[in-house]
Amino acid sequence: MIKLHDKHFRPFLSQEEVKVAVQKVADAIAADYKDETPIFIGVLNGSFMFVSDLLKAYEHPCEVSFVKLSSYSGLTSTGIVETLLEVPSESIKGRSVIIIEDIIDTGRTLKELVHLFSKTNVREFKIATLFHKPSVYNGEYNIDYVGMEIPDKFIVGYGLDYNELGRNLKEVYQLNQNTMINLVIFGKPGAGKGTQAEFLKSEYNLKHISTGDVFRYNIKNGTELGILAKSYIDKGDLVPDEVTIKMLEDEVEKNADASGFIFDGFPRTTAQAEALDAFLDSKDMQVNATVALEANDEILIQRLLERGKVSGRSDDQDEAKIRNRFEEYNEKTAPLKSYYEGKNKFYSVNGIGEIAEITNRLKAVIDKL
Repeated sequence: MIKLHDKHFRPFLSQEEVKVAVQKVADAIAADYKDETPIFIGVLNGSFMFVSDLLKAYEHPCEVSFVKLSSYSGLTSTGIVETLLEVPSESIKGRSVIIIEDIIDTGRTLKELVHLFSKTNVREFKIATLFHKPSVYNGEYNIDYVGMEIPDKFIVGYGLDYNELGRNLKEVYQLNQNTMINLVIFGKPGAGKGTQAEFLKSEYNLKHISTGDVFRYNIKNGTELGILAKSYIDKGDLVPDEVTIKMLEDEVEKNADASGFIFDGFPRTTAQAEALDAFLDSKDMQVNATVALEANDEILIQRLLERGKVSGRSDDQDEAKIRNRFEEYNEKTAPLKSYYEGKNKFYSVNGIGEIAEITNRLKAVIDKL
């Protein structure tokens, strides 16, 4: 798995598979043109690696030039094809031209190429592409040479890019469509949930949703849900689960571009876990894993006492209060552990060690998902 910008890509084609496809195109062109000197015209930027290897595989006289067109931005075609570099018409007059494309999908760029060369005085021109997506091609023009037909997946590598990254990869990777990862993270006070959540959200483009932060935001900003939650808190009552889950729903809705979510501080009961599952199911999502950062109580107590010297939090400065918080955690977490173990979604991770070591342990769990 590799990461380019905010997206993850998984292996699709090996160097050897690409080499075989290149040789297939070279052999097919040679069968038609070995007795003359055709001009290969590569379509930049994506075809540069293909053109280079094609020339090495083509063992007959030929010339090479380039045009530059563009219709892609990010993961999708804009539908507008720009001609950025044209081949001088005099240099190809009366010649056989082989247009070299890296990939043909919808055919928009191909249409522009056909129009471009139809205005010249070439003897004939044909189309060669390394990759072809027949399921989305409009079929308007014949493609003469195809290295490999592939499904309609966004790919990078071997000249193909995602926002200009990935062109130099020797293999070909495809967009990992299953990157939506939703985690519930547990851990006693001082276990490092917040620290690790910061690393994970950056690494996997996840949104960290801390129940405490969400409550404070809504109450501070006087939102409808914040006012409702405060009315219960002021009376000394627990905030009902439906209010909490509604706050979480709003956070998910506000971050629709995230590749997943880290739920921190929720759920705390089996009923809350069921409510979270029901909400995520309504969005065609799920909790992929519940991760518990495990650590020895005595080590955590020392961490919290040290933290209390800086944070000023009274509950981090009293060992008796810390032990009470641990007991409360154990009582509440035990049923949740059973709940998620029943779904094969509970993972225990050693929370003792250097921060980077703990992060790598968590990443090992997530990458397996």
